[in-house]
Amino acid sequence: MRATDLAVVPRIRSRQIGETDLPKVADFLARGFPKKPREFWAGLLRFLSERSAPSELPRYGYLLENGDRVVGAVLLLFSTVPGSAKIRCNVSSWFVEEGFRSYASLLVSKALSRRDVTYLNITPAPHTLPIITAQGFLPYSRGVFVALAAMQSSRSRVRVSPRTTLPRERGRVRVGVCELEPFEQSVLDDHAKFGCMSLCCEAPDGTYPFVFRPRLIKRIPCAQLVYCRSLDHFVRCAGPIGRFLLLRGRPFVLIDADGPIRGLLGRYFPGRMPKYFKGPDRPRLGDLAYTETAMFGM
Repeated sequence: MRATDLAVVPRIRSRQIGETDLPKVADFLARGFPKKPREFWAGLLRFLSERSAPSELPRYGYLLENGDRVVGAVLLLFSTVPGSAKIRCNVSSWFVEEGFRSYASLLVSKALSRRDVTYLNITPAPHTLPIITAQGFLPYSRGVFVALAAMQSSRSRVRVSPRTTLPRERGRVRVGVCELEPFEQSVLDDHAKFGCMSLCCEAPDGTYPFVFRPRLIKRIPCAQLVYCRSLDHFVRCAGPIGRFLLLRGRPFVLIDADGPIRGLLGRYFPGRMPKYFKGPDRPRLGDLAYTETAMFGM
């Protein structure tokens, strides 16, 4: 082989994204996802550099490089499942430059290498569905239910209040006469900082935490359910929550679902906003805590 031939042999490798890589990764993602400006990606990466995350796991994700040029990247948002020690990872913003997609398996092998981690893909582009299915991802939410929660009647008195700093007693958090677990208060506090609406619903038999992400879907304001203990709790509190959100300009609530939700007014849209997982623990509906949806409204 001649020396001139060696110059054109690609030097492809995949490795973790480091602090010094952040400016060029922001440039690359802005090229790969042109609907969002570079400032968005720079801010997202800066946020990841400052957030707490499970130790000994990648803080940002992995990149694919040809020499010193980034030609692929995937962001990985690791977190613990609320109320559990289990680890999950939201696989986000996956892109490989055309001409280097035959090397995408290098990125995949690094990004999805942990067998003890449940990986989520919650915003798959339609053309990527055959790819992620081949990678072993399975659907856990096949559509979205759009609830007209404000029109829901309420069988019992439920008081809705935004997240506040609450006194702690014996390791739990007191709300009126009821209690939240410490991890639930952390979920409410953290997501309020992310720009979500963190709410407590006080009912005669208990207090229920909820988190919603304000969204615009086709220029229509709505709120996406990010966290609740169970969808049954949302159904029970739907009327008061819906009226609370309506007064703040959010008439519709988006809820991940596999079909119509019994007891809720609204409409199910199959095939819209599907969500996939790969790993040991099937995610439950009503829990998008610490994902790209919760943190960045993606």
